[in-house]
Amino acid sequence: MGLIEYRQHKADCQRKQSERASKIANLPATYQYPLSPSERTILGKPIQDLVQDVQNHVTSPVDILRAYGKVAIKAQEKTNCVTEILFPEAEEWAEKEINLKGPLAGIPVSLKDSLQVKGFDISVGYSRNVGKPYKEDGSMVKILKDAGAVPFVKTNLPTTLLSFESTNDVWGQCTNPHNNKYSPGGSTGGESALLAFGGSRIGIGSDVAGSVRAPAHFSGCYSIRCSTGRWPKMGMNTSMSGQEAIPSVFSPMARTLNDLTYFTRSFIQMQPWKYDYTCHPLAWREEIEEEYKEKKKLRIGIMRTDRVVDPSPACARALDETAKALAAEGHEVFDVEPPSPYEALRLASHLLLSDGGNTFMSHFRTGEWNDLGAAQMVRYMRLPRFIKYIHYLYVRYIKGDEIWAGLIRHWSPKSAYEYWQLAGQREAYKNNFFTWWSETAKMDVMLTPPNATPAVPHGGMHDAVSSCGYTFLFNLLDYSAGIIPVTHVDPVKDALPSNFNFKKLNGVAQGAYKHYDAQKMAGLPVAVQVVGRRLEEEKVLAIMERVEDALDKHGGRYQLLEVD
Repeated sequence: MGLIEYRQHKADCQRKQSERASKIANLPATYQYPLSPSERTILGKPIQDLVQDVQNHVTSPVDILRAYGKVAIKAQEKTNCVTEILFPEAEEWAEKEINLKGPLAGIPVSLKDSLQVKGFDISVGYSRNVGKPYKEDGSMVKILKDAGAVPFVKTNLPTTLLSFESTNDVWGQCTNPHNNKYSPGGSTGGESALLAFGGSRIGIGSDVAGSVRAPAHFSGCYSIRCSTGRWPKMGMNTSMSGQEAIPSVFSPMARTLNDLTYFTRSFIQMQPWKYDYTCHPLAWREEIEEEYKEKKKLRIGIMRTDRVVDPSPACARALDETAKALAAEGHEVFDVEPPSPYEALRLASHLLLSDGGNTFMSHFRTGEWNDLGAAQMVRYMRLPRFIKYIHYLYVRYIKGDEIWAGLIRHWSPKSAYEYWQLAGQREAYKNNFFTWWSETAKMDVMLTPPNATPAVPHGGMHDAVSSCGYTFLFNLLDYSAGIIPVTHVDPVKDALPSNFNFKKLNGVAQGAYKHYDAQKMAGLPVAVQVVGRRLEEEKVLAIMERVEDALDKHGGRYQLLEVD
């Protein structure tokens, strides 16, 4: 049975990759020509201008689609970011199904592979899911088409959806467009690679521990993690169906901040609660957006460290440059220390894998490759409890590492009773954080690093799997959090100090810093994270604009990769 299953796994992977290669090779000749001057003009326009051009019959949706399709193919050649190619179908949708009076008329949109599009599989990187095309669009795609958008590619991810890498046997390894030795992030890494390369302006991913934010930080694009209920949830596939302790949320990503804001606003104005029962009937609140665009003096708290893994020099520099730019603009900028982010990491990690990893492991076939970080978590989870207890005692009392010991203590599948206890602790933590923000910090938003380091090298999640606290914290809280790229790694400015002592780091920090090398990472993007509270997308996006304006005036805007 194992050998037969393995052979079927290899055959299914080969079939999907051959289908993709064949579809690319047999695209109409218009997709093979070099970019024309008019197509370059299209690629340089923000989406609201393209919408106006479509609605005024200046530009056709097919022309826009073909321009981005050409660049998407180049991005695929360089980074392996694309899974399903939808171009021929998309041209047909643009002519027959798309609402060209909608707020996204004619805009190509790329989708994480996990989203449901009629006529196509949702493999999620597992070979057992291939050859099972869906008969209709999911709610997300229905909204997009009604808004006038044109889904045109699906993008790469990791099998488990629990990694800041994006590799699987079905589609292969996705690479960072800045440096092919590094990950583009995960689990929405194909999106970030495509957007950063310029092969799309708008993408949709999902986020359970940082999966639209880490990729934006690693690859150099923009994203916002929306709160639950603001975006549709149905019409997708996942590795952990039924996991609601730390809900995964679909959220937008974009090549520019202007596009991210316009798209988010337009999408919510489509009233997604009429398509998906999980959405709150909460309209876009223009008055909040305008309030924070115009507020003269913002109160901005800076969380410089989560006290689990101090940010690397590159990430600390990006945060410091942003804080100084905001202070120079007259905003009130001050350091804050929130209630134990470490406690949030402990709770979130135990809740997310309360089933012992059994759900996402159930999708694997014999011999199928697993993400190295996810595999390590499950391997430790399945050790006999007495061995884990001895290891805990060693880490806690011999090595003196309270941080790592606290995370691995009770790292086992949870009973219903244990799960309920953790859920109660989660709610108490959320209440404590809410009170701290309201009564102590009293800030409009908080700025943090998105991750302790820039992008990890391929395979790096084997060591850095636990270093996700800067994003995971806000999944536990269900807060709105956006990513703005700020700078690139500088081999001199961002080098570790000569007295840096790796051996004194806790186990989580050692995993993160094992792969930090400013020389090798030179040129990789570095971002900051702008955090509001729950359902504060309007505020967060408005303040992200203020942050980017401040960076423009004091040090310069982040330079996107140019489209070849």
